[in-house]
Amino acid sequence: MGDEEQRRYPRAVPPKSVKVAWQSGTRRAVSYLESIGLGGLFVVTRQPVPLRSMVKVLMDLEFGEVRARAVVRRISPTRGMGIEFIAMTQEDRARLNKALQPMFATH
Repeated sequence: MGDEEQRRYPRAVPPKSVKVAWQSGTRRAVSYLESIGLGGLFVVTRQPVPLRSMVKVLMDLEFGEVRARAVVRRISPTRGMGIEFIAMTQEDRARLNKALQPMFATH
C-alpha cells in the first residue's frame, strides 16, 4: 500500500447509488465505484481496458452531471481499474468537489 503517498487528492468511498458511465473506444459500460476523488476514480469492472487507455466518464452526482476525460493508470484484472482525470471543465470540477464534501465528512 505504498502508493498512498503518490496521491495528490484524498479518496472517498461513494454511496452505492453512485455509478459511472464510461466509454473507451467502442466499449461502453456503467459501473459502480470503489473510490472517488478530485484526481480520479476506481471503477469496478471485471473487464478493465488496457493501461494508458483513454476513457470518457459521465457521473450523475447530487449536484448535477460531471463529465471528464481520463486515462487508465492501474488495473486489477478481476476488480477493476484506477483512472486519473486529465480534462474536466471548471463547472464539472466544482460539481464534483461539492458532491465529494459530504463523502469526506462521513470518514
